[in-house]
This record gives sequence, C-alpha cells and structure tokens, in this order.
Amino acid sequence: MKKRYRTVNDYYREIFGEKIFKLPIDAGFDCPNRDGTVAHGGCTFCTVSGSGDAIVAPEAPIREQFYHEIDFMHRKWPEVQKYLVYFQNFTNTHAPLEVIKDRYEQAINEPGVVGINIGTRPDCLPDDVIDYLAELTERMYVTVELGLQTTYEETSELINRAHSYDLYVETVKRVRERAPKAEIVSHLINGLPGETHEMMVENVRRCVTDN
Repeated sequence: MKKRYRTVNDYYREIFGEKIFKLPIDAGFDCPNRDGTVAHGGCTFCTVSGSGDAIVAPEAPIREQFYHEIDFMHRKWPEVQKYLVYFQNFTNTHAPLEVIKDRYEQAINEPGVVGINIGTRPDCLPDDVIDYLAELTERMYVTVELGLQTTYEETSELINRAHSYDLYVETVKRVRERAPKAEIVSHLINGLPGETHEMMVENVRRCVTDN
C-alpha cells in the first residue's frame, strides 16, 4: 500500500540498500533536566525510564543488551544482519568525553554495526564531544537526535524543557560546522498543551528554515 509519507524504514533502505535494525540501548546516562544540572523533575512527557520502556534488557551490560535486542528482533526478521545502535533514553552525551567513548565503543564495534544514533539535548553537546562524533563519522553512519519538542518558549517552559530554542539553533550550527557528515534529527511533539495546528506547522517550518 502506498503511504502518504516516507517511513524511517524506507529511508534507511535507501541509505543501506536493505532492511536494518535500530537497536535501543540503555547506556546508563542521566539527564541534566533530572539531576539538577539545569532543572529537576525532567520534562513532563518523559517516563521514569527516560523513553527506554521498549528496551528488552535495560539492566544488562551494554554488550548483552545489544545481543538481547538482536535476538528479539530476529524472531520476526531473521534475515537482517545490519544494525544501528540507538542510545535512546535520557541524555546520551551527558557525561565526560571519556565516559561517553567507553560506553559507545562497547556496542559500535560489534559485528554488523553500520551506525550509531544518539539521543541527546542541545545543552549537552560541548565541542570535544562533537569532535568525537566527527571522528565516528569516518567509521560509520552517525545521527544526532536532538530533543527539541517545540520552538515556542512558553510551551517549552510549560513542559519543563529547560533550554531555549535559540540554544537549539546554535547547537545545530556547531554540529554542522564541526561534524559535517553527521546527520541531525530534530524531535518535535505535536499536540502539546496550548499549541494550535498552525503552531505545529510553524514548529516544522522553523526547524527547516532556521537551520
């Protein structure tokens, strides 16, 4: 059936030439919006696991999680042999660079890994981390998934996002300058309290035109 939109599955097929798995991993990072670095309590939409509810074995070591996820997905798609490691829950650059490197390398050197997706926030990408991501782009496909959710400051305050839209724009520019081969994905949430259809469309327009 023809879809009215391009799915992530279709997009990755275009890049890699075949179906791949995106394996969610809990690497044990915290979030600056929960640990007091910028705020407490977290965003109002976030679960206690930091969006990691679908991870098969979140308490296992990183390498074990990797193989648990593969085994789970192979039940439906046994033929798939290429993987994207998705550091998903909480903020996966909220740590010193050496800690980040250690945790990433535990998974991305496994057989079949063709890329890494990193869920993070605009306020957790210092230059040394971006430079490391630039190094990774010489080895594999790298996506930086930036949680933005809205471009409206009043909504951002309502959901306790604890960073500004201007900071998001600045961070996107720094990533593009220092790690030009990295792909950037911006997360938006439609239907946030008080946002009209026109505001939702404007969120997308700003993400496209301001960056």
